[in-house]
Amino acid sequence: MRQATKPVSAGAFLGWLVLAVLAPGAAHLRAGWRRTGLVLLSCHAAGLLALLAVALTTDNLLGMLTENSWLIAIAAGSAVLGLAWFALIVHSFTVLRPNALSQGGQVLTGTLAGLLAVVVVLPFGLTAEYVWTSQQTLNDIFVNPVPDPQAEERVRPENPWAGRQRVNILLLGGDAAGDRPGVRTDSMNLASIDVGTGSTVLISLPRNLENVRFRPGTPMARRFPAGFRLPADPGGGRSDLLNSVWEYSDAHPEIFGGRQHQGPKVLMDTIGYTLGVDVDWYALVNMWGFARLIDAIGGVTLSVEQDVVFGTYNEGLVKQGTRRLRGEDAMWYARSRTNSDDYTRMRRQRCVLGALLDQADPATVLTRFTQIALATKELIKTDIPRPMLKHLVPLALQVKNAKVTSIQFVPPLISTGYPDWEKIRAFTAKAIRDSGATSLVAASAAPSPTSSPASSPASSPASSPRSTPASSPTSSLRGTPKKSATPAPTQELTEGCGVL
Repeated sequence: MRQATKPVSAGAFLGWLVLAVLAPGAAHLRAGWRRTGLVLLSCHAAGLLALLAVALTTDNLLGMLTENSWLIAIAAGSAVLGLAWFALIVHSFTVLRPNALSQGGQVLTGTLAGLLAVVVVLPFGLTAEYVWTSQQTLNDIFVNPVPDPQAEERVRPENPWAGRQRVNILLLGGDAAGDRPGVRTDSMNLASIDVGTGSTVLISLPRNLENVRFRPGTPMARRFPAGFRLPADPGGGRSDLLNSVWEYSDAHPEIFGGRQHQGPKVLMDTIGYTLGVDVDWYALVNMWGFARLIDAIGGVTLSVEQDVVFGTYNEGLVKQGTRRLRGEDAMWYARSRTNSDDYTRMRRQRCVLGALLDQADPATVLTRFTQIALATKELIKTDIPRPMLKHLVPLALQVKNAKVTSIQFVPPLISTGYPDWEKIRAFTAKAIRDSGATSLVAASAAPSPTSSPASSPASSPASSPRSTPASSPTSSLRGTPKKSATPAPTQELTEGCGVL
């Protein structure tokens, strides 16, 4: 039932409209529409309480926000609420009786009410757009696993990390250019993450590692029992380095009984066997897609130690000094081979990655969300199953605020031509132990000469959701383990970067 009320001034009129945005029904109460006003206020309060209850009672809320059902519901709900608020402002304007104002007041309040309605709808519209874009991007990047009992078992538990200490994800950078057959993984880093603390060690392997060994009993081990070795290329180069394993496996399906696209699986198993860990999943980053991602966040600030020359004819230059680099220059800084070796490039790549992690703050991601989403769709290929994403989100947030160290297997630590596999595994085991250590005693322990993957946290049976019993690490290695008092050369991710 509506009760008669006195007309209001233009200023008070606008004030009641603004109040109606924050407390739907306030303008109706002022206009005498008491029943309607109370219903609107009650619905608003009930909605806020419902949202609060969901936030307080939902475990892993951020992870759940990656689920398709949640994203679709949020996008649809935002669109509906936006229309409802728009209708609320229009109706509030009507019940306040603008015709009781002067002609100038009617023009002023009508104009400002229209602007207010648009401003109110805008955040709902942006939310719907961002959420819908997120859902499409996630569906393009992450795939649902092929149904099988083991896959179902891996994704059903509410806490897939129960009983595990670490998760190991292989981060690859590769060129998929049109003039290059297959995929060559020129950047290979294993991120071993403590699932309790988020502490991470980034283990880098050089692209030119020779005589790579394959896990005994696998098709590649049967083809190359003495290590990955092929005749030299006509130009004197080699196509049997670590960065060629993916490409070679894809190009020779006959080794795998005719099964196609075995490159990712073979490379994951090979690097896992080399380091003495079980690799859970991989993520392949297109290096020039990475440049587009850097552009999407507005560039990264880097301190370039010395001039970096690049280009087919050395026509490009990234000058020495601290500056904000766009994506193309950042990638050339990381990847230029001119007057540089593979190990310097590995260090520069680590510096670019560290700068991106530091500078991709939430405000930047939010303001450039659409550009980042579009760049990400072209950037990443991964075998991480879609259902696992909700569990990885909180773990990624832990990593963001945790300590990240790195170890690079480059000369003089190892010889890339004649690698000491036991040394690589011993240093890997110690770096992982140190990353998850809770005491200074554990952090300062030297690598044990009898270390084996089976004894490291990253390679225990509970460490990998798809692990199989690993062969003994010494079953196909040359020589015997050697004692070493040298500590594993781990360092902060950005340590040594930007020293001018």
